[in-house]
Amino acid sequence: MVFNLPRIYPITDTTISGLSHSEQIARLAAGGATLIQLREKLASPREFYLMALDAMTIARKLGVQIIVNDRVDIAVAVNADGVHLGQDDLPPDQARLLIGEKRIIGFSTHSLEQAIAAESAPIDYLAIGPIFNTGSKEKPDPVVGLNAISRIKPHITKPLVAIGGIKLDAVSQVISAGADSVAIISDLLSANDITAQTRTYFQKVGK
Repeated sequence: MVFNLPRIYPITDTTISGLSHSEQIARLAAGGATLIQLREKLASPREFYLMALDAMTIARKLGVQIIVNDRVDIAVAVNADGVHLGQDDLPPDQARLLIGEKRIIGFSTHSLEQAIAAESAPIDYLAIGPIFNTGSKEKPDPVVGLNAISRIKPHITKPLVAIGGIKLDAVSQVISAGADSVAIISDLLSANDITAQTRTYFQKVGK
């Protein structure tokens, strides 16, 4: 599977957007998104599976790659393009055994030490955050700040995704600090026009 990490990496959230995952994908893709993470914290596993199945149908039609947050089983069941794992999820080496060599694995880190440790794991990209204060998580990890990106970047070879409270006015700074991609939730999904907001982000930092 070809994995091209875009500059902007949207993450879905039904609570913030008030929309189904499928509708969010349609609007984000119309704005230029090519890689989208499905994030669902409230639904039951069965409900999330059905949501993800619908989302995959739309994504395939639109040529969008889908990464499932946390749930390796659901990623495999719906034939998603990959999974994104947190520090408390299934370890990447075990996830790799389940999803195979061709699917994408992303991994969240919250410190320089975790990022360095993740460098040797069988992952395709790692995330660092939260960069700024974020309201999209009930119990967010401590803010790491822009400096964390520039500290981590020299120690890793894998693509680095910055996440956490990032808004349009700061996205260029985040890229300049060394992030290869910026994951956005609230500042895309709370916009009156998600498609236009997504397009604006890509115009700001490129593809």
